[in-house]
Amino acid sequence: MSPQTTTKDRAATAVANFADDTAGASKIVNGFARKVFPDHWSFMLGEITLYSFVILLFTGTFLTFFYVPSAAETTYEGIYAPLAGTHVSEAYASTLSLSFDVRGGLIMRQVHHWAALIFVASTVVHMFRVFFTGAFRKPREINWVIGALLAILAVFEGFTGYSLPDDLLSGTGIRIAEAIILAVPVVGTYISFFLFGGEFPGHAFIPRFYTIHVLLLPAVMLALVAVHLMLVVVHKHTQYPGPGRTNDNVVGFPLYPVYMAKAGGFFFIVFGVIALIAGFVSINPIWAYGAYDPSPVTAGSQPDWYMGWLDGAVRLMPGWTEISAFGYTLSLNVFIPTTVIILVVMSVLVAYPWIEQIATGDYREHHLLDRPRNQPTRTGLGVMALTFYALLLVSGGNDIIAHTLNISINDITRSLRLLLFVLPPIAFWVTKRICLGLQRKDREKALHGRETGRIVRLPHGEFIEVHAPLSDHERWLLVQHEQQRPLELADGAAGANPDTLFGKVQHALSRFYFDDRVEPVTPAELAAAHHHHDDHHVAIDQSAEGNAKITNSLTTQG
Repeated sequence: MSPQTTTKDRAATAVANFADDTAGASKIVNGFARKVFPDHWSFMLGEITLYSFVILLFTGTFLTFFYVPSAAETTYEGIYAPLAGTHVSEAYASTLSLSFDVRGGLIMRQVHHWAALIFVASTVVHMFRVFFTGAFRKPREINWVIGALLAILAVFEGFTGYSLPDDLLSGTGIRIAEAIILAVPVVGTYISFFLFGGEFPGHAFIPRFYTIHVLLLPAVMLALVAVHLMLVVVHKHTQYPGPGRTNDNVVGFPLYPVYMAKAGGFFFIVFGVIALIAGFVSINPIWAYGAYDPSPVTAGSQPDWYMGWLDGAVRLMPGWTEISAFGYTLSLNVFIPTTVIILVVMSVLVAYPWIEQIATGDYREHHLLDRPRNQPTRTGLGVMALTFYALLLVSGGNDIIAHTLNISINDITRSLRLLLFVLPPIAFWVTKRICLGLQRKDREKALHGRETGRIVRLPHGEFIEVHAPLSDHERWLLVQHEQQRPLELADGAAGANPDTLFGKVQHALSRFYFDDRVEPVTPAELAAAHHHHDDHHVAIDQSAEGNAKITNSLTTQG
């Protein structure tokens, strides 16, 4: 061993000993390295969210080196000839310079924008995975709340981000945001003047949006992500049902070396896919829109998808809901479909773990995930929410649809208003029926086995279909879920006093969740089905032997 290598080893040993003596690093590292995580593809959704957030931090840092957060007027003198010599804001000019003059600037802008879209999308999809599988249940209610806060903060972070270039499209979005703020009763005007530094557009909003976008919101989101990951470690990771998996253990692989290798490789896959999309698919070409001018509005302008549903809600709200009285105007046609809807959606989203806890009367810890079909009401509510969102998103493009299909925009708007109240309940009912049907199919499969399509005639003339037996793993997956019934049909101690208001609400919720249900297979039913299956096998074997004897007799006679 060379003296240089020995010196490096000694230095590394000294640093490790110092860290261990001062902070107990060895215990922390060993604890994390031995932490077991289950393996399932759906868990990668949370990793995509985390990795896209890291990419946003790196690319955003690069962009801040060249972006000028100022609305002051300047003359563009860059290499993009169509805008040469035009009077624009310093924010717009610096974004153009970043796109055309800075080496690698445009690809970094593209990567940043695509990473933002993927971050919001993966956050939403990850939350739906958590919702449909029941991963929000005790003790993970706070982590669910953190996820909901991250989702809404990601939306506002994205909005402030694409508002910074000060182009015509982003300026139109800011104009709409100002109208939403002004529609807030009593305090709307004060909030608008504080945010924009006076009348819109002013010169203060770009520096303020820049501070919010690069400092305030990222700091809050980074803190929430850290707490979220810490709680995942503290509570241990949820896992899907399977043999040997219980609420008291985790079946999987240790963080080191298995998951560290997987996580490192998957990060570069996510980064590579985002870079590939950014290199081939252009997004937000601000040079085509031009600098922001408050007087014109671009026809067909559309926000990013995560803001489009609010735009659609405003378009569907009837104009007669704007009320003028005593010299004051109450713009409910803007206030209700924006501020009120956001507050209602966020309130229901944050409170849902406790709503379901009240409905079930179940206050135990859960570390095993549900199959969505085994929770038909919850799954139906999730699909209903998705349908509601999809209709609002489509409504946000009603002008594009009308122009493309040559249909009256008024007819489209009226139809979407009707569908907004009709389709979500239908989606809930259909989804719940499908889940109950799948449960009945699982019950039949667990009791009688897998259908083979083979029909056999028994000696006494009866025709039966031969079912192949299931493996222990397949059968266990079909019968492992717990029995759930309305609280008044179960032990009275599980619910609140039905004579109180809370008790009445709890029992009504419980009936809503569990009145329509399919009882899971009991051990007695399973034993009886096995006995019946064995009898059929004996009869089939006897039938086969009889057919063989007849065949042999006919062969001998022949």
